[in-house]
This record gives sequence, C-alpha cells and structure tokens, in this order.
Amino acid sequence: MGTKGKTLITVGVEINAPIGKVWKFWTTPEDIVNWNNASDDWHTPQVNNDLRVGGTFNYRMEAKDGSMGFDFEGIYNTVKTNEKIEYTLGDDRKVNLEFTGNGDKTKVVETFEAESTNLIEMQRDGWQAILDNFKKYAEVNK
Repeated sequence: MGTKGKTLITVGVEINAPIGKVWKFWTTPEDIVNWNNASDDWHTPQVNNDLRVGGTFNYRMEAKDGSMGFDFEGIYNTVKTNEKIEYTLGDDRKVNLEFTGNGDKTKVVETFEAESTNLIEMQRDGWQAILDNFKKYAEVNK
C-alpha cells in the first residue's frame, strides 16, 4: 500500500453470504446507499461508482437532519473481482480491501491509513460500524 511511516488501521467482518453476493452488495450503487453509514442518523443518498482501475467513486454521506455532510471519494488502483480492491482517497490515504470466500461465508478485511484529525479508536470504530452495517445488509439480502 505504500504506507511507510503511516498508521494503519484494520477492521473486518465475516458475513454469512457467498462471495459473489458480498461483492455485488459492496460495489453496486443501488446496494451501497442501503448500508453505507456508521449510525442510524446518517445516510448515503447518492453513489457514483466506476469500478475499474483508474475509475473513481463518490459516496455522498450526510446527516439525516441535514446538519452536515461530506463526499467520500477516491480513485481505484486495483480491482480483482471477488478478491481485492485498493484505492486512494481524495486526501491521498490508501485503502486495501480483501474478500475471502469459503462456501456460504465471506470474510471482508479493510486496512486503511489513518488521518491525523480524529483519534485512532474513533476512526477504527467508525469504519467498523460501517462494515457491521454492511454485514447486516448482506445477510438479510443474500
């Protein structure tokens, strides 16, 4: 990931769904809008996703009360269907996602470079909460 001197944070989940479904739910805008939030008072009303090396993505994340929002965006560096996604965020931080299937279960592990504004624990908890939300969505819709 080119992370020399950077703090890396890793989060993960095991999902009771086959890898093909998990991949679809992770990468399809119509699915992403349903799970991409860390808490019930946030949502992702709009997603653009060009899933290919050199392609870009933009997830508009907003508080449901309209008090704040931001664009979670970046460019894809590696895309290996049902295996791996690597991307660089707009602030130049790197993210690595690995998908490992085992029958009707899929493990998703996400490693990202920490930013310097928020505490490591807060970043880990936020990214883990989004993954936990994804797990719930994937298992209900499998």
